[in-house]
Order: sequence, then C-alpha cells, then structure tokens
Amino acid sequence: MAFLKVVPLEEALEVIESFPLERRVEKVPLEEALGRVLAEDIVSPIDVPPFDRATVDGYAVRAEDTFMASESEPVKLRVIGEINAGDTPTVELKPGESVYISTGAPLPKNADAVIQFEDVDREGDEVIIYKPAYPGLGVMKRGTDIPSGKLLLRTGTRLGFKETALLSAIGFSEVRVFRKPRVAVISTGNEVVLPGTELRYGQIYDINGRAIADAVRELGGEAVFLGIAKDDKDSLKELILKGVECCDIVILSGGASGGIRDLTSSIIDELGKVYIHGIAIQPGKPTIIGLIDGKPIFGLPGYPTSCLTNFTLLVAPLLRKLLGRESEVRKVKKRLAHKVFSVKGRRQFLPVKVEGEKAVPILKGSGAVTSFIDADGFIEVPENVEILDEGEEVEVTFFG
Repeated sequence: MAFLKVVPLEEALEVIESFPLERRVEKVPLEEALGRVLAEDIVSPIDVPPFDRATVDGYAVRAEDTFMASESEPVKLRVIGEINAGDTPTVELKPGESVYISTGAPLPKNADAVIQFEDVDREGDEVIIYKPAYPGLGVMKRGTDIPSGKLLLRTGTRLGFKETALLSAIGFSEVRVFRKPRVAVISTGNEVVLPGTELRYGQIYDINGRAIADAVRELGGEAVFLGIAKDDKDSLKELILKGVECCDIVILSGGASGGIRDLTSSIIDELGKVYIHGIAIQPGKPTIIGLIDGKPIFGLPGYPTSCLTNFTLLVAPLLRKLLGRESEVRKVKKRLAHKVFSVKGRRQFLPVKVEGEKAVPILKGSGAVTSFIDADGFIEVPENVEILDEGEEVEVTFFG
C-alpha cells in the first residue's frame, strides 16, 4: 500500500458502501422506542375506537324518538339507567327510552345519538328534549378514527412522541426497529489528555472523543469511548482490538498524518486491510479507511474541524444507512456572506455559520477549536473553482 495515495471522495464513499454491513432488527418495548427507526410497516390490528362511543356527557337515545321534539312540544323519554366510561352496557333501548351516558362510554344497543345534558331538562326519571337529534349526533362510530387494517406507519419512520402515542392507541407494547450500531471511539496522541486532569505544558484536552461519541449518539447510534491511545504500537493496537471485539465500527481520531509516529495504517494492515489512505479533499486529506474482521475502521484527522467534517462526509452516511435514516441529511441553500478563495485543483469543504439567509465562512483554519464550535456546517468548493463571490448561492450541509 502506498502511503497517502489519495483518491476522490466518491471512490471513498463507494468503498464504504461496499463494506459487508447490513441493518439488523430488534424488538424493543414501546417505552424505549422514542427516536428509533421502524423496521416494519405498522397496520392497525383493531378499530379505534373499538366501539360506538359518546363524545359528550348527556343522554343516549334512539334518534327517531326525538324527531317530533320542539320548544313548544318537547319529547319526554324515560331514563332507564346510566353508563360511564369503562362500563359494559347491559341495557337495550326500546322506543321512548334513554340512558344517561358519560363522554367516552360505549353506547347501549339501539342507541344512535347522544344529546348533551346542557340541551335538555331532567325531571325525575324523565328527560325532556326540545329539538330533534339526528343519527350520529354526539357519537364516534367504531373505527371512524382508525379502521382495522389501515397502514399507519411505514418502515423507515423515525418514532417521535406522536408515533409512539399512535402505537399505544392500537395496542402495541413493543415494536421492531433497526438496531443501533455500536461505534468504538478512540482518541490518539501523546499530547492528548482527558478533561478533568491537570494540563501540563505541551498537552491539550481531548475534544474529538467527546465530539465523535456524541455525534454518533445524536444520529441514533451507540457510542463506546475506549480512551486515548498513546503514540506507540502496543497502546494503539490494544484499543483497536478492543473496539473490533465490542463494536460494529471503530473510529480513531489523530494518528492519520504522514508523520513518523503514524501507526494506525500499519496496525490496520497487520490486523485486516487498509483500503484508503488519503482522500483528495481539504481539510481531511490524511484519512484512513479499512476493515478488520469485516468491521469498518476509520482513521480521521486530529484537528477537530477536519475530524468532524470527515465524520459527516464518510461515517454519518454509513450510520444513517444502518439506522434506516438515509433521508435525514440536513442541507439548506444560503447566500455567501463574503468572497472566499480556494486553491484550484483542490476540493475544499469550508466551515460556515448560518446567520439568517447568509452563510458566513469561518477562516480560522481546521486546527482552531472554534472553527468547528462556531460552524453550523460546511459548504463545498469544487476543485475547479478558485473564487466564490459574495452573494453567491451555496448549499450548507449541517453537522449532526
């Protein structure tokens, strides 16, 4: 393998697409399904409501018994009982009869209307009705909300609170969803230390481990942070092997440059195969992509902006595929806030901040932490373009 034999971004994406990873499906309790993606079409097994029910508090009647009612000649019906929500009616209305009924309660046999109690008077065991009721008044018929057999949700739907409420309404206590891919996250470098420890001269706090792990979680995956590998073969190899053993995908940040202490590619080649070491983009050229035991290994650059840009370009699409969320890439058209220059022949991904209808380029360099923190996403500058003018329309791809 030639070190840093760069390939176009499209070739890198094709390699990743060819990796032997398939979506896996699991069944989870409904209380754990929020934010997950359906792995099955949902067809209602029941009618909702499952019975004819009252939509108001009032009196269930046979509508035909009220047709002659008027203010001057009201109709009187005998009240033969009461039905509350949750009751199973045992009465059967005969001509001239009614029952008091609560909202949500099932109608008794032969009743086809409910007159709300504010529109009638009650005298002893009789109800006095002053205007005709029509069939269906104050009633929700069985299955009019959701009929049995109706397709409600399709495979690939991300479950929000509305969807979980719908599943609950049709009696689902568990649901089949795409399994969360487990992603091992490893930071590398002798100079990198965990937040919370004392920072000595020449050291920096780890940002990539936190950023990558939470980016994985934000997409819906399960991140396992394995710690920081030092720039020696044993330390790095140990964490890579641990990641391959416990997870579906392994992501390293740092250790991908052409420096003498670069060990990532040699270890991946020893344990599996390096397919790509270098992509013709800026930032993020020294990116490694390989396989160990059929599991993708990504070696991303150490600078935060480069790292997160390449995560968005390369890893996020794979995670979305495994999660059934391919359609959720967030992009928006904006106008460039000011002119930017690029090197012709180099495909550049420039971080930008979105302010109203403007995309404001952030030109601090990929080594600046705030380049990534301040950015909402990035724009692409094609390799044959040297200048993008102020006001030019650009497409912003959001991080996350």
